[in-house]
Amino acid sequence: MEQGYVELDAMRHPALCRLYADWQLRRNGHALPARRDFDPLGMKYILGNLSLVEVRREPLRFFFKVHASNVAARLGFDLTGKFLDDYPDAKHREMIREHFTRSVVEGAPVLARREAQATDTLILHCEAIALPLAKDGKTIDALLTGFVWT
Repeated sequence: MEQGYVELDAMRHPALCRLYADWQLRRNGHALPARRDFDPLGMKYILGNLSLVEVRREPLRFFFKVHASNVAARLGFDLTGKFLDDYPDAKHREMIREHFTRSVVEGAPVLARREAQATDTLILHCEAIALPLAKDGKTIDALLTGFVWT
């Protein structure tokens, strides 16, 4: 399934560019920043389009601590406090799982752009970034994800 992954320097949306720059700044010499390195009050520019996802292992699963409110409203389904597995749009769920898994496996930010890509219930026109987080600076335990409609 073509996911539309693009290089980070091809990112188009200013809020995602800023989020990526914030992530880079907060690495503080570590491979990866931690959740505690981010202050939500300083992220007002993207809050409604920002999700915090716990990475659970064995098996690899994704649990939404916070699902972006703008995204939840548009999808008609809020994943806050739920696993990605609970999302009813199977095709979109697998796109998201592949995106998140790629970020975890690569240990790096991953940017996806979808233009007129169909799911079970949607036609996607969006840009999304998954940014890995690690309490110890190395072992990914969460993803900070930004999603914007284009």
